[in-house]
Amino acid sequence: MAFNEERTPASRRGRRARLGLIAGAIAAAAGLVLSGCSGSGGSAPSGGSNTLTVWHYFSDPNQVKVMTDYADLFEKDNKGVTVKNVYVPYDQMDQKLIASAGAKTGPDVVVFNGADASNLALSGALAPLDSKWSSFADKGQFPSSVVHKLNGKTYAVQGYVNLLGLWYNKDILDAAGVKPPTTLDELDSAMAKVKTAGKSGITLSGLPNSQGEWQAYPWLTAAGFDLAKPSTKALTDGLSRVSDWVSKGYLSKESTTWDQTVPFQKFAAGDVAFAENGNWQIGTAKSTAKFNYGVVPLPLGSKGKVYLGGEGEGIGAFSKNQDLAWKYLQATYYSKAGQLIALKDSGTIPARADTASDSAVTGDPLIKPFAESVSKLGANYPDEAVPAAGVANQQLAGGQAWSSVLGGSASPSDAAAAYKQQLDQVLSAK
Repeated sequence: MAFNEERTPASRRGRRARLGLIAGAIAAAAGLVLSGCSGSGGSAPSGGSNTLTVWHYFSDPNQVKVMTDYADLFEKDNKGVTVKNVYVPYDQMDQKLIASAGAKTGPDVVVFNGADASNLALSGALAPLDSKWSSFADKGQFPSSVVHKLNGKTYAVQGYVNLLGLWYNKDILDAAGVKPPTTLDELDSAMAKVKTAGKSGITLSGLPNSQGEWQAYPWLTAAGFDLAKPSTKALTDGLSRVSDWVSKGYLSKESTTWDQTVPFQKFAAGDVAFAENGNWQIGTAKSTAKFNYGVVPLPLGSKGKVYLGGEGEGIGAFSKNQDLAWKYLQATYYSKAGQLIALKDSGTIPARADTASDSAVTGDPLIKPFAESVSKLGANYPDEAVPAAGVANQQLAGGQAWSSVLGGSASPSDAAAAYKQQLDQVLSAK
């Protein structure tokens, strides 16, 4: 994801402005009662039709193929049913969903930025899934970090995820006599050795926004930072480590201007030992990198976590085909077969534990480390501790603290104190 817009926080550029529009739409939609219309099996429910409408924002050919393959799969097993995939531009998806809910219309199934689940639920655009999810025989295959809830109710689940790992240039490591790191100390030692050999240590995004916060989160949590109970000391410790990377020349200050595309381009050029980046870069690595490379889970110790990004899947609040929509989700996004289709078509990481142990995953040395990280390191994105209305402010504050330290405009302690103060305000607004 180069990467496409839908898979990482890069997809959330302009998100704060969009949230302002969403807030207005939420106010307009306040007081809406969620529709209870439903049907049975694969036939059209009362008042519904045999056409199942699925809204998505995919323009990347590989992800469009997932949608087409899912439609073919479902139509084959549900005679007389037509799946209508409807493209909605990413920056218009939330507004259109909320506006349709205000008019008591909308899609049967919606595939959206998982980070927006709470906002959409607050707006009344999503139907609660509790009764359906609680009776789903395979729900135990899904980690809690991919289940999106608001006020105790389930509104969406992610069938797959996208997340960060540690890419490494094997040729550089071999020349320096080091192995892919499994601990933070090993990572620091490896970067020191490759720096001595005239190579750069690591690339990542240091933007002062949600992209920066997304990439900062693993290193901060590794130092003990917890968004539910933020500690200035843990923040200072985490920021101090990356500040040292800059001062020692392992990481460029220019990272404060890089989104997640640029760091991987620099890694793929061949002069950098490591890149904090995601599974969406597999295609770019295969087509661009002229050296031996690999991936390991981020070496975060016992406390570190990695956000699980990607799309959430839910049912439109005013769908007249809710049972059929649920059947579609079970057969596609939430099934083992469906997750293997998405893996094959677009390289996404299966959320199901049994799919993650499939040979298609375990037999792929690039996919396997990401799949292992889902259950071991995976965390909800956004963090459930942050009130939905405060997510944008929290992400902005985190990105600004991260970027200010990498750029040298603030010390780790000062940046930590500022972020902690802003977090306290966000959390107290519950």
